[in-house]
Amino acid sequence: MLIAQITDPHIRLPGDRLAGRIDTPGFLDRAVARLNALRPRPDLLLITGDLVDGGAPAEYALLAERLAPLAMPSFLALGNHDGREAFRQSFPDLGYWDAGQPFVQYALELGECRVLVLDTLDQGKPSGALCRVRLDWLSAELAKDRSTPTVVAMHHPPVPVGLARMDPFRLIDGAERFKELILGAPNVERVLAGHLHRPVTVRFAGTVLDVMSGAAHQIHLDMPGEQPLSFVFEPPAIQLHTMVAGAGLVSHRVVVDPFDGPYPFRGG
Repeated sequence: MLIAQITDPHIRLPGDRLAGRIDTPGFLDRAVARLNALRPRPDLLLITGDLVDGGAPAEYALLAERLAPLAMPSFLALGNHDGREAFRQSFPDLGYWDAGQPFVQYALELGECRVLVLDTLDQGKPSGALCRVRLDWLSAELAKDRSTPTVVAMHHPPVPVGLARMDPFRLIDGAERFKELILGAPNVERVLAGHLHRPVTVRFAGTVLDVMSGAAHQIHLDMPGEQPLSFVFEPPAIQLHTMVAGAGLVSHRVVVDPFDGPYPFRGG
């Protein structure tokens, strides 16, 4: 099972460039083309939030249109730029989440591993939240299986990572109980997140928190926060996650845009 992950596509309508410069649908098109060209091809794509930029139905319609050429199923999570009701109305027939539930959370049973996807959207706030209902769901899902390797995917990182201008916007409400639940589940191989528009890895609650680059723009690396929050066009990336015998969950980062090679080390 090969799981691909991208995050933070921030889809806007054509002609409405983010910050006047960022063609977010164009970046997603490039990611889809790269995913389709990968060999082996991933079995599924997970997008960890900020699917669109303004939470509007028209943006979700465009997201669906741009994902249509994808040669694998996609699974969507919500971030702070999303609109929960607009998302629910735009994707009423997705079979992997229960439209009757108040939050967009679901479990993927993938044989050799499980993926639990959380909804950390705290509507109207840039920071994230996991209320009692969402945490109770996570607790119950973790309790169902204490042996199968499990990945927990969400939008907001649950701890500060040394980015002064972004750390206040991490998961706030529910962060302590979330940590306790992960500590109590030693089969959690990884916590995956987005939101920061930077690749960050940190040990967390007995496992690894892996935050990945955005699908379009990245945030300028200014750890002390001495400059205004700014974006840069560092290369966007795809994460590939797979179970490897003797190692557990292994992740590989692949840049989206074309590059030279491959060339053999020895000519012939």
